[in-house]
Amino acid sequence: MALKMIQHGSAEYEQMVALRRQLLRKPLGLDFGAEELAEEKNHILLAYTDEGIMEACCMLVKVAPDTVRLRQLAVLSGLQGKGIGRAMVQFAENLARDNRFEKIIMHARKDSIHFFEKLGYEVMSEPFIELTIPHVIMGKELSD
Repeated sequence: MALKMIQHGSAEYEQMVALRRQLLRKPLGLDFGAEELAEEKNHILLAYTDEGIMEACCMLVKVAPDTVRLRQLAVLSGLQGKGIGRAMVQFAENLARDNRFEKIIMHARKDSIHFFEKLGYEVMSEPFIELTIPHVIMGKELSD
């Protein structure tokens, strides 16, 4: 098992897009646009792989000099509840700290609020609709 950063456009990146498409977009009847995927070359892309299989992924997007946004966290179906999502979030937080970010935020799906609260995140907004489903903004200060 390996937690690592991956390169945009690599074979691992293609696996990442496929996993996100399968778990996050297809159930909503949506897909990624070419511009959206091209923009990801500017983000920190993170993966959890086991024997070359992409089991989980997420990305970090700089939104302010001191703030990064966690996006597109996905864990392969059947592996949820085994600590992989927690490991991905903690890896992302450590990378954010290493890059001198002080805060991490996200647009969390309403059904994942409890998961993120257990990791120290707080709800910072009223619910809103994004990609056809309810989300809230959540955040966490990244103290050393």
